[in-house]
Amino acid sequence: MEVYIENTQNKIPVNRNLVTKLTETMNKAAEIHGLSNQEMSIIFVDNIQIQKINRDYRDKDQVTDVISFALNDDDTAFAWEKDNLGDIYISLERAKEQSIDYGHSFDREVCYLAVHGLLHLLGYDHINKDDKEKMREKEEEIMAEVGLMR
Repeated sequence: MEVYIENTQNKIPVNRNLVTKLTETMNKAAEIHGLSNQEMSIIFVDNIQIQKINRDYRDKDQVTDVISFALNDDDTAFAWEKDNLGDIYISLERAKEQSIDYGHSFDREVCYLAVHGLLHLLGYDHINKDDKEKMREKEEEIMAEVGLMR
């Protein structure tokens, strides 16, 4: 899977270690789900940007940590093209806050949010209790595979 990472914020520094760990995590998630000819984008934003996205697209005028947008919900990609799964927006400010609140590393929090976003792109959800449990199990499986347990 091809992962494109774009940093559009300037409040939280993004270092090479984070990008490397994030890419490794997303590739492991892709492997677990049998994805090979796909691509996706991860866009780092700040709290103001993600609140605007949340307000404009979800009618929720509040800061959140991660928002996913699926771009291709069908199988129309040609064999030579990569299937674009979608975009994942992560607020690095919120990720930093949550890493402190939860007592783990910033890198772990960003990777977890990216995995959470990817699972949404793949159709997972957490509206009801059973779906939430299935999604959480898959998140923790992926995080354990890359050594980022809680």
